[in-house]
Amino acid sequence: MHFPQYWALGTHGNFTCWRSSDQSAADAQTLANQAAQKLAELYRTGDFPNSGASGGGYYPNRPMREPILQEFKSNSGDLAAVITRNSYGCLVLNTAQVMYVDIDLPEPRKPGFLQRLFGKPLPRVPPHQLETALAKIETWTRQHSEWGWRIYRTRAGLRLLATQGLLAANSATARDVFAALGTDPLYQKLCQTQNCFRARLTPKPWRCGYSAKPPRWPWRDERAKAKFEKWEARCQEKSATWATCAFLRSIGNRDVHPEVQVLLKIHDDTTRAGSKLPLA
Repeated sequence: MHFPQYWALGTHGNFTCWRSSDQSAADAQTLANQAAQKLAELYRTGDFPNSGASGGGYYPNRPMREPILQEFKSNSGDLAAVITRNSYGCLVLNTAQVMYVDIDLPEPRKPGFLQRLFGKPLPRVPPHQLETALAKIETWTRQHSEWGWRIYRTRAGLRLLATQGLLAANSATARDVFAALGTDPLYQKLCQTQNCFRARLTPKPWRCGYSAKPPRWPWRDERAKAKFEKWEARCQEKSATWATCAFLRSIGNRDVHPEVQVLLKIHDDTTRAGSKLPLA
């Protein structure tokens, strides 16, 4: 895992770039200014980079610009996990060796009038799609009996938590498991390049009816910080009646590694996985 402490925005003419450093704010600023200057030169010479080719967007190929809100140490004292806040304001659990698998399912149909009126805990997904995905997971697990999973329903699909032991996110075993279970390709890339697994802990704001965007961290001044705090309070109010995922069942090996157990509780409590609330 790599979440640098220091970030700076570099400028050169009309060009800006964020860059990070583990050393100091001044080092981050120097790197950012150099990157902005290089970007301006590339544009001047007509060699402007294709943003789509570098894996940009939400799944970057460089450290993520997210503040660390909480750290968790392993029994040996190493950094086992951190909770960060992503670009659209959600809390995210990042784990060094506790494996999460993200499996997308087809987008749910829009809810009917009665569903909107009374609400339901799970989105309406064609039953055969969910059953097919679950059957694939269960078949693989029967063939690999040393593995154990907690299975969760998310708004867009399924989330799996491997409970039997620890595994590096960029390992060959992780890649093999991702491929066998049909993991979202972008999520696979994220895990491999960032060397961590990720699990969103809080609902997506727009799914809770709150479309306002938060100011990005690091905030430029106290006014921007205050604006974020106001956004955060309103977002928490809007998301109070929503869950991030719903626990379905456990399968396979019933042994739970002690370090998994610690993060499992944090995950389930924060996502409201047992609440039966609608998903966002």
